[in-house]
Amino acid sequence: MSKLFKHKLAFTLSLLSILVLFGGAGYLILTIMKLNNVENLLRFIGSTILIFICLLLFVLNIRFLAKYKKFRLAVVIILMLLIGGVSIFAGYNIDKVYNALAKVSDTSGYTTYSTSLITLKENDAESIKDVGDSELGILDDTTSYEGNIIPLEVIKEQKLNNETKSYTSYISMIDDLMAGKIEYIFLPTNYSVMFGSMEGYEDIADETKVLLTQTKKVKDKNTESDSSNVKEITEPFTILLMGVDSDAEGIARGSFNGDSLMLITFNPKTLSTTILSIPRDSYVPIACFSGQRKNKITHAAWQGEECMMKTIENFLDVKIDYYVKINFAGVVQLVDTLGGVEVDVPYNLCEQNSKRQWGANTIYIEKGLQTLNGEQALAFARNRHPNPGKCSSKWTNYTSNDFIRGEHQQQVVTALLNKFKDVNDLDTVYKLLDTISNNMVTNMSTDQILSLYNVFKDIASKSTGMSDMADILGIQRLKLNGYDARIYDYGGTNLSLYNFVLYDNSVKAVSNAMKENLGIKKAEVIKSFSFNVNEPYKKEVIGADVTGGKSLVQLPSFVGQTVDYVRSYCSRNGISLTVKGGNGYVLSQSVPSGANIEDVNSITVTAGGSTTSSSSSSSSSNTTTDKEGEKEEDKGPDGEKDEEIDDHVPAEPGEPDEED
Repeated sequence: MSKLFKHKLAFTLSLLSILVLFGGAGYLILTIMKLNNVENLLRFIGSTILIFICLLLFVLNIRFLAKYKKFRLAVVIILMLLIGGVSIFAGYNIDKVYNALAKVSDTSGYTTYSTSLITLKENDAESIKDVGDSELGILDDTTSYEGNIIPLEVIKEQKLNNETKSYTSYISMIDDLMAGKIEYIFLPTNYSVMFGSMEGYEDIADETKVLLTQTKKVKDKNTESDSSNVKEITEPFTILLMGVDSDAEGIARGSFNGDSLMLITFNPKTLSTTILSIPRDSYVPIACFSGQRKNKITHAAWQGEECMMKTIENFLDVKIDYYVKINFAGVVQLVDTLGGVEVDVPYNLCEQNSKRQWGANTIYIEKGLQTLNGEQALAFARNRHPNPGKCSSKWTNYTSNDFIRGEHQQQVVTALLNKFKDVNDLDTVYKLLDTISNNMVTNMSTDQILSLYNVFKDIASKSTGMSDMADILGIQRLKLNGYDARIYDYGGTNLSLYNFVLYDNSVKAVSNAMKENLGIKKAEVIKSFSFNVNEPYKKEVIGADVTGGKSLVQLPSFVGQTVDYVRSYCSRNGISLTVKGGNGYVLSQSVPSGANIEDVNSITVTAGGSTTSSSSSSSSSNTTTDKEGEKEEDKGPDGEKDEEIDDHVPAEPGEPDEED
């Protein structure tokens, strides 16, 4: 060993190269080992070869240093530094990818809820210490974290002696705040997004201010039992894509607006896919509402992704394996990073920008095959009706609705997939990872995300010569059919809201198609097929034209009807009746007409002693239950008068009470 110290420089360089070699190789092997389900055999062989090379170079280094073979030693040192440096570089990049995917993956089993104490902006109070002895508005639902549980914890922690006033809905609480009937109320922290798109509440963010915000992490229910049912990624699976309407970049668990819902089933064995856009106003039982009260499905998102997933599972009878939640603000960055997406735009249109601004910020998109930038792609995916009050006739001469918007979203998703498969430079990959990690979250584990590599590899090997992802994935479009109805949200917001009532048979057709693709239901064999050579072939959209099933029955207006008629109606429908006043004609009723009778257990009517037949005739409007429309002249939340709608005639979703 004494010879080693005769050449200090050689010894120093050798020691440094050994550290770089083994440090880099060790780092690379550790990061490679994280990549479960990705080329397992290749990773093992590669790691083994790397270890062998490191040991060989180490032995050669010692031998040449001892004999002081300068040229050979120099070559070995260079190789050691080169391999070590490359290993460090490769390990760093693999680690960066892994950490980005780990950030997207949220398998903690916790949901973070956030509540804020708000008041009107004109109020002098600047913090919770300034509320004095004023009443504090909370939700009366003791199961609501944001409306009741966290507010009560805040009151206790802040040692407040204030009285609380309970409300049946957030809307009634906000109405009292605006009317000056209460000064301080607790709302979900993202209340400006939740309610700012509703008619009459557009300026809520500008009219209020936040005095205090508090969050709470809550263990999801049934997390342990559900985790055992997670499918291997090599088996057919379902995935729910949820577009989150947010006024800021970034994403977090908790309540949100279910602005875009797309349910996808994929069978990796057959490379077949079904894709369903669920209208946000679909009238379905909400899993986390008391008694699973029916409401528009977008409101399920207010209770978090667990509630949304369970709601969709219940009405479609299909287990959802995974969800991906993406902030709309992230879509803009994603598309721009990819250099735009190619979309065939069916008509000229205009729309708000990503920050919901009009005027100079309005987004205009021309008809035809276009390469859309991020703002344009988001506007195209969001648009669901013309905006004649915002743009000239050139940009508003078309018909659209929630279904057409769903088709647009599917076009954007397909266009993104087409661009993803062509990404081949590291810089773009890094930018995509940064965007995805900040604006996307999924309940897939990191290992499950990595196992998608094998799925994509299989797709690539079986799709030689095919360029369009729609063809590669064999996409079958599904569509829920239904009809428009304005329903009084009894027990909820207590507003007359636009809803899209789904036909039971359409739901069953869509559900069966998904089950067939998942391999849990045997597909029906088509024994005949006909076509017309003079007409272009159109691929069937399952569920689109299917009608029938149980109809919505709404409470009629009893005003002007006899008490005997009301008694008979309530008896037939199992509704408890209380009569105040006389036994003549009904003057008023406690539950407004238009409510779903499934939600009405009891009703109180006030009646007079008698009334004239003419007044009875004029007051008695909407006494049938197969018509939804209320004849009253009150305007609904969309600012339009309620119209009579035939529940048995298929209709596209009409003007909603909320804008996107």
